[in-house]
Amino acid sequence: MSAVEDAPVTRPAVEPRTRHWSPVTWSVLVLAALAVISLVRVLTGAANLTSVGAVQSAITAAVPIALAGLSGLWSERAGVVNIGLEGMMVLGTFGCAWIGWQYGPWPGVVAGILAGVVGGAILAVATVTFGVDHIIAGVALSIVAPGLALFLSQLLFANAPGGGEQQSPPVSDVYRITIPGLSDWLDSIAAKGWFFVSDLAGILGGATTSLSLLTVLAVLLIAGSGFVLWRTRFGLRLRSVGEAPYAAESLGVNVIRYKYIGVLVSGALSGLAGAFLVIGLKFVNGQTAGRGFIGLASLIFGNWRPGGMAAGAILFGYTDGVQLFDSEGTAMHAFLLLLAVALVLVAALQLRRGNRAVAVVAVVIAALAIWWFLATDALPGQLVTAAPYAITLLVMGLASQRLRPPKADGMTYRKGGRG
Repeated sequence: MSAVEDAPVTRPAVEPRTRHWSPVTWSVLVLAALAVISLVRVLTGAANLTSVGAVQSAITAAVPIALAGLSGLWSERAGVVNIGLEGMMVLGTFGCAWIGWQYGPWPGVVAGILAGVVGGAILAVATVTFGVDHIIAGVALSIVAPGLALFLSQLLFANAPGGGEQQSPPVSDVYRITIPGLSDWLDSIAAKGWFFVSDLAGILGGATTSLSLLTVLAVLLIAGSGFVLWRTRFGLRLRSVGEAPYAAESLGVNVIRYKYIGVLVSGALSGLAGAFLVIGLKFVNGQTAGRGFIGLASLIFGNWRPGGMAAGAILFGYTDGVQLFDSEGTAMHAFLLLLAVALVLVAALQLRRGNRAVAVVAVVIAALAIWWFLATDALPGQLVTAAPYAITLLVMGLASQRLRPPKADGMTYRKGGRG
């Protein structure tokens, strides 16, 4: 028998199927998380963990992150890595401020979207048409856009009433929804401090009090994107371009067209994310504050799917929103306990998957968080500001171990070439 015949047969590795949780499972997980937060609130007295104001602030913080993550989803499902989310958001903030100051909030939103589309077009031309490395093109866009926005701000806003060299005049707000009677009733229940019930009332109250129409639009866009990309022929073709462009080409799909569509939609969503930051406020230099990169992290955490991406955005939005609303700092100190619980759950999940090293790291950090909570009464001011970024990236980094990006994401495509 020859050596070839003696050699063991090697079977191709089969990619594990991705398990998708049902709506019932998601509901149970959400209620369990709320119960944990409620318990921590009762034990620590940190009322702002689920107060109406904190929830409103959390929603405001989460929406631009979610829109940025959704923007990256469209681009990367079409096979184009979009590191330029931050730059497109910056273009959206300036476009919204410039037009919104003169013509009102909704024209400003449209201008922000169009400014983001311009950024998307630049990225598409560079990566799809000329084959520039996706990372280099995206980083260049994120570097150039803030400088361009600052230059135009100095040119157009310096002498405007209420403006300046690094800020625009105020932009009026869009209509906000408050349900009469229900909002006040939920607020009164939230103020009673009951276990779970008051926390649920605080969350529902925050979601039904002074809710921006742009927030409603963002929720519809996330749900609509999931439907379009996974339930329509158009979505199937766009995702096929990101998975196997040459196979899609052999079936008659215009790969370049779909890549352009994905990146242009990505630019529009990033521009909308930037506009969200300006509406009701004003353009300020450095306003995006890395939210485009956090949105990209949320996308990776969510395994390039809308639901998981939204969960990552909510995680950051919640920590950031509570931090902004919590003037006394008690809620951020209580976050040490919440972080410990989250890391213990991450450790159990990773241990079940066989990732023992990651599980051990998560348990060690959880133990340090509990020790820190017991040994201190408050967090230093500098750490309070950085806590949302640290907590979000820590949980995302330890939880996201089995990632499955689009196979052709970042690959240079040439029509008529070979895969």
